[in-house]
Amino acid sequence: MTDLVTFGETMLRLSPPRGERLETAREFEVQAGGAESNVAVAAARLGRDAAWFSKLPDSPLGRRVVGELRSHGVATDGVVWDDEHRQGLYYLEHGVEPRPTNVVYDRADAAVTTLETGEIDLDAVRDADVCYTSGITPALSTTLHATTKDVLEVAQEAGTTTAFDLNYRTKLWTPDEAAAGYRDLFDAIDVLFAAQRDAETVLGRDGDAESVARGLAADYDFETVVVTRGAEGSLALADGDVYEQGVYEAETHDAIGTGDAFVGGYLAKHLDGGDVADSLQWASATASFKRTIEGDVAVVTPEDIERVVADEGDGISR
Repeated sequence: MTDLVTFGETMLRLSPPRGERLETAREFEVQAGGAESNVAVAAARLGRDAAWFSKLPDSPLGRRVVGELRSHGVATDGVVWDDEHRQGLYYLEHGVEPRPTNVVYDRADAAVTTLETGEIDLDAVRDADVCYTSGITPALSTTLHATTKDVLEVAQEAGTTTAFDLNYRTKLWTPDEAAAGYRDLFDAIDVLFAAQRDAETVLGRDGDAESVARGLAADYDFETVVVTRGAEGSLALADGDVYEQGVYEAETHDAIGTGDAFVGGYLAKHLDGGDVADSLQWASATASFKRTIEGDVAVVTPEDIERVVADEGDGISR
């Protein structure tokens, strides 16, 4: 039995040295990165058994992704190998004022877009404590949308807790498309993570974080709703009770993957028996720690997070 199963796309990230432009760079640093695998890495590094399912090309690039995830303790036995499609890539040019950070995606015809339900080890999904994916996965193709819905329904029917992050991406679909896609999945989701800006942009939920959480919980019967609100911290609603968590101070080196680290920290503590307040605390600490690290993934240990929490206090109001 696995604590956590995640599924979705992982790309290879290519970044020129800081201070160089994509169009003139002669060298690129290569790392793996994807929302669901980032969550799996954070949870694995924080002591949980985590597995990642996806579909990759049977090529050096696909094997590079698997090798990197395995190095962090993530099980990849559920990866499906493909001979016809390609590995998704993205290029990241770090910016400094007044030049913004620039991301260029090259993910068309990626193998993962053809992943069907029958290719996934559904018994592993049924046996897991938590099954997680994000809104990026169903946005990638109609096939993946159907697969996402099937997997979440199978998990929920088996008693596996299902967790989902809206993770809205403007380059993948419009707000109306995303809203329809999310609502088609909501009945199969137990724990919802939502950036407050995404809830407003896509689902039309305005007001403060508590109002957003209560409205979503009432309308879709989620067991827990976690709303992130940037520098103002996060809020969770569970069983009618509200928990708030501040942000731990961090010197930002690389903000990419911060939200995934938050989710990974939350689920890791939840799977370790932590209550909602404890899980929020670990989520916030893991997210802040990630901001100090280059790359998409949170290269953390439980001792790192315990130290952050001990040094900075909990900042929770109940």
